Amino acid sequence: MTRIIIISSDSIQLEAELNDTATADAIWNTLPYEARGSTWGDELYFAIPEELNLDLENGQDVVEIGDLGYWPVGNAFCIFFGSTPASTDERPRPASPVTVVGKVLGDATRLREVRAGVLVYVNKKV
Repeated sequence: MTRIIIISSDSIQLEAELNDTATADAIWNTLPYEARGSTWGDELYFAIPEELNLDLENGQDVVEIGDLGYWPVGNAFCIFFGSTPASTDERPRPASPVTVVGKVLGDATRLREVRAGVLVYVNKKV
C-alpha cells in the first residue's frame, strides 16, 4: 500500500512516501499533527506525539538527501535535505542513528526556505 503524506509550513509543501517499517506504520496511524520545527544544518526536525516513543528500527547513522527519519533520542520526525553539523561529506548524518521511515518525493532542498520555529504540518494525502 502506498502511503503519501503532505509536509507543509507557511512557505513550502512537499509530498513524501512512507516505507513499510513498523515505525512508519506507527507514524501513519498518528497523523495528522503539527509542531514547531527546529533546524540542525540541513535537517528539519520536530517532536511527534509522545505516545509513539518508539525504539530504533534498523538504525542508520548516515542517510540520503530526502530521507525521512524517526529519531528515538528526541522522539522526533526528521527530514534530511543536505549536510548536517555531523556530516563528513555531502550526505546527511543525524546526531545519532535514526530509523528511515520514508522519502521526500521531489526536491527536498526546498526545505532551506523553512526557518526554525515555524509550524510544520504533517497529514495524510487524501
